[in-house]
Amino acid sequence: MLDWQEFLNQQKLDDGPLPDCALTDLSHIGLIQVSGEDARDFLQGQFTNDINKVDVTHSQLSAYCSPKGRMLASFRVFERDDVLLLMVPAERLAASLQRLRMFVLRSKVQIEDASDRLARIELSGDCAPGLLPIDPPSEDNGVHSLDGYTVIRIPGDRPRFQVLGEPEAMQALWEEAAATARPTSAVAWALLDIRAGIPTVYEATVESFVPQMTNLHAIEGVSFTKGCYTGQEIVARMHYLGKLKRRMYRVRIDSTHQPEPGEALFSPHSGSGQGAGRIVSSAPSPDGGYEALAVIEIAVAETGDVHLGAVDGPRLTFLDLPYTVSAP
Repeated sequence: MLDWQEFLNQQKLDDGPLPDCALTDLSHIGLIQVSGEDARDFLQGQFTNDINKVDVTHSQLSAYCSPKGRMLASFRVFERDDVLLLMVPAERLAASLQRLRMFVLRSKVQIEDASDRLARIELSGDCAPGLLPIDPPSEDNGVHSLDGYTVIRIPGDRPRFQVLGEPEAMQALWEEAAATARPTSAVAWALLDIRAGIPTVYEATVESFVPQMTNLHAIEGVSFTKGCYTGQEIVARMHYLGKLKRRMYRVRIDSTHQPEPGEALFSPHSGSGQGAGRIVSSAPSPDGGYEALAVIEIAVAETGDVHLGAVDGPRLTFLDLPYTVSAP
């Protein structure tokens, strides 16, 4: 039996338009394991969300902030086999591990890279529930673990399920699902996350955004009642004083190149020294061009006159988000 990465290297992954039934490799997402009797108390003092609401049936989005309230990383947190697991972009895993370990001190906590222990895929489309190895959760962000598999239901414009399991079992699942679903690269995952309005912090956007700028409070990624955590004072002040001047939008861009995370946006209506905004993430659109999430000055976004790269660059077309963004 090949190891998981060798197995994936032999698969043909489609980078084309998003298929109606997709089987997606999630190797670009790393996995951090946090265990020990103080694990929950430790993470409660680090992350924006209330870790005590994570259990074997419910996952949550959360963020790790600097003392200035700027996002260093974004996670999906879930529980499996009595430990907490954090799904994070692989490019941010090493830095996140290093920083978390700095604050363990005398806490009875072990923090490890678990990326090689559990293989990760996503099944999406109306076909997805029938391809899962176990019954799916019924609600968004729900979790079901059984027979060595963990299935997490992800919000989106179609049924989406992330599946984790031992590499050998996941190879068999992949081969069975591939008879129906089209194997795809991370491009499919990125597009579905964009359409769901789920932000991701990449290397290029570290410390670029306060959580509310990425709408994290609108998708249950921030708790304003849990108590103290790193950066909490800044995040809470923005919530209670209501001074948010930027937030995240879903857009479409007809560009000759794919917009990169952190790429600057411009507008003739912006007087900010920080610019009109920045790209959070992007992916090729089946309709041509690119779909993206972008943090933009609210006043500028309301003019609709926002451009990529330069004031005369490609103009952004604003699209609806699948949720309402209320005051932070």
